[in-house]
Amino acid sequence: MFSNIMPEVRSEDSVVRYYCTAGNGMEPLLVDEVKRKLSAQDVYQIPGKVLFSSSATIHRVCDLKAAERLFLLLKQDSPVRISTHTSPAKTASVLQSRLLGDRCQWISAVRTWSRLQGELAASRNAVTASTTQRNREKGRGCEKQSGEGEKCLQESRKRRHEFTSEESDEKRRRGREESARLSPDLERADDVSEPTKVCADYSKIKLEQNVESCSKNTDDLGKDAPLGSVENVSFRINCKCSGKLHRCISAQEVSRVMGMGLSRLLGWKADLKNPKLEINVYLNDDYCLLGIPLTRLPLANRSYLKTAGLRSTVAWAMASLAHIEPGSCVVDPMCGVGTILIEAAKEHMSACFLGVDIDDGQLQKADENVVFAELQSRVHLLKASSTALPLPSASVDAVVCDLPFGRKFSTRTNMAENLPVILSEMERVLRVGGTLVVLLSPQLSCLLKKLLSQTNCGPKCNVEAEPQTGIKSCLVSSSEQHNLQITSSSSQEASTFSSLRHQATLRVSLGVIDGLIHKYIKTLD
Repeated sequence: MFSNIMPEVRSEDSVVRYYCTAGNGMEPLLVDEVKRKLSAQDVYQIPGKVLFSSSATIHRVCDLKAAERLFLLLKQDSPVRISTHTSPAKTASVLQSRLLGDRCQWISAVRTWSRLQGELAASRNAVTASTTQRNREKGRGCEKQSGEGEKCLQESRKRRHEFTSEESDEKRRRGREESARLSPDLERADDVSEPTKVCADYSKIKLEQNVESCSKNTDDLGKDAPLGSVENVSFRINCKCSGKLHRCISAQEVSRVMGMGLSRLLGWKADLKNPKLEINVYLNDDYCLLGIPLTRLPLANRSYLKTAGLRSTVAWAMASLAHIEPGSCVVDPMCGVGTILIEAAKEHMSACFLGVDIDDGQLQKADENVVFAELQSRVHLLKASSTALPLPSASVDAVVCDLPFGRKFSTRTNMAENLPVILSEMERVLRVGGTLVVLLSPQLSCLLKKLLSQTNCGPKCNVEAEPQTGIKSCLVSSSEQHNLQITSSSSQEASTFSSLRHQATLRVSLGVIDGLIHKYIKTLD
């Protein structure tokens, strides 16, 4: 069923076993991503997690967009079986024998973790140096422009002195002397960037030396370092128990028993406040999983977003489903703070993007996000209503939109009443063969299916189960039934949606609530 899998310490290009956590519904997209981007092997999917092996560098692994958190895999095993009648001593013995394993395996795993941490540090230093160098180049450009502007100003003043009829010969002579005196200074002003360049080159040399030293140290730790080099490590156990096991033993008890066992086995010291190493333990009815977090912040925390909007992993998933090609034009008719557009633009460097919103405050935040992500040349913003898009018909290749719903995504617009008009505009601007990807609440999803199928939706709207979603039905409260009524005029308008062909539906977690991502392709009527 399951087997113990422990990472081995080899060369830097060796295969490492990882696992990532993912939001509900995101696992298939993460599986596809690790195979496509990392050429991952032994990919295995369990609810909320994806396990895989890869020889890719750690910074490439950390660039996964569908993952929430990244771990080095310590152990993957069959579930722990403990009865409610088992004595505490027997329970502790079973847990330690199943979870701890061999001492050398722990030492090997920690050395691999240390090597990966060294690679991450070197990668961060390289990014910091690159950013500093880029800022210095911008500064030099500004200084050069300032010097050129001053030089032009001086020449303009000189010409005015030389060719003004009221000026005396004496003043013209003084003007020439002054110009001659200033010229050497202006020439020297053009060279002020040279010391900065020397400093930048020196910083680059120092960085390369530091990276080389860091790499050498991590190599030594992984190959020739004695076992004592990874002893006296401070650690903390984070445990989560679910299923039947949760009724037999608490997560706190598992953490206590495992902590005592590690202290005796390796001589490590428990530290709950500021440990050097964290160990995550997941126990349920289906599997036993142990791992070490590789990053302090979740991978879902995007460094290029100033203001967060839609969950970044879900925004990336929507852009991924749109199958954006090089040269494509992509529109978000209700862009909000621009999360979907930015995720798509970061992934697809040869496409252009347009965000539309009616709210000035949202557009301001979207503009700040676009500038912060340095995407001004490819992401453009426009104030307009999603019910009347100022775009020609059949002019865009993809429409990707998160229609606001719930308390977090509230809007003054009655989405149930305006959905037919909004959907009609999306279909109008979309070219034949283009892709429509929308994120809806379960209630709006019922209404969308009703519009497209032109069937009557009563108090209970049955939705056909789809293999990738497992959705069987969505219940509509009586207070919402009025908004979901489709009048005869709306039914006639819905007939214009016949060109949209359903491709996929994916149910994803947005935290407190769930959302449904629908994908459609526009075909000939």
